[in-house]
Amino acid sequence: MRERLERVLKSARDEIGRAADASEVEALRIRYLGKKGELSQVLGGMGKLAAEDRRALGEVANRVKGELEALLALAVARVEEAALETELSAAPLDVTLPGRQRPPGHRHLVSRTLEEVIRSFQRLGFEVFTGPEIEVDALNFEALNIPADHPARDMQDTFYVDAPWSKAPAGQVLLRTHTSPGQIRAMRSRPPPLRIVVPGKAYRVDSDATHTPMFHQIEGLLVDRDITFADLKGTLTAFVTSFFGADRRTRFRPSYFQFTEPSAEVDVSCGTCGGKGCRVCKQTGWLEILGSGMVHPSVLAAGGYDPAQVTGFAWGMGIERIAMLRHGLDDLRSLFENDMRFLEQF
Repeated sequence: MRERLERVLKSARDEIGRAADASEVEALRIRYLGKKGELSQVLGGMGKLAAEDRRALGEVANRVKGELEALLALAVARVEEAALETELSAAPLDVTLPGRQRPPGHRHLVSRTLEEVIRSFQRLGFEVFTGPEIEVDALNFEALNIPADHPARDMQDTFYVDAPWSKAPAGQVLLRTHTSPGQIRAMRSRPPPLRIVVPGKAYRVDSDATHTPMFHQIEGLLVDRDITFADLKGTLTAFVTSFFGADRRTRFRPSYFQFTEPSAEVDVSCGTCGGKGCRVCKQTGWLEILGSGMVHPSVLAAGGYDPAQVTGFAWGMGIERIAMLRHGLDDLRSLFENDMRFLEQF
């Protein structure tokens, strides 16, 4: 075994001395000193030796290993110096030449759409409130009137995460499925009146032409005394005319959401056909843009407000969907494929 170690060392001296670049030196390091390298293979049989023989062989092995490491270090320095000499002897770089300018970029379509939606509501007196993307079940579902056995959980099947830093029980921490938990956090942090929008990313296990696992939402919440559905309609109608144009009309259809009562889907008249019916609006003349409603008393109570003293309305929309409707896109996934030919159109 001693002779094998000496043969390994002699072979390594020759090959390391001939190494011409850093990749060859690294390959030799792995070959001789790696976990499955030649030195390890020789030492793998030491367990069969007597104690005295193991001690003597260990001294030889340490010497061989030290010399191999020294040879490799010298080889690294040698090839690096050679590479530097090659670089210095090459044609000089003329730093006086003008640089090659890259064409100016611009904000991504999703970012620009989100910023424009936020500005529209800021002009109506709303302020921006943000919450964490990693949430607890109690705020993402329970406080929003979605208990553990509610069928709406199936539609929002999501990504649960291990969170050793959280005080929440195991299996109760997740990537938020909507930005609505921000509404609960805002209510618990300040007294009414409250007028906020909550923008940000959300996550659901969806992937098709109109859904992606990560998407952007913006929620709105207004809570005060004597707030009515008429206030909700006036606010959203003002947004539609500001964002889509003064010629666009709105339509409110009864719907159901766990956290609002009554609830309504909001449609905007199709800009392609002017509401007459076409392929884009599936011959209906309308395009669905968001869900809304009066905040459920249970949600107000979960936020620390007294439902007997205040009322409020809330709404939420997907930013990618708004961008698709505004620009006539047919596949949401194209927004995230980073194809410059597509992105440069906007």
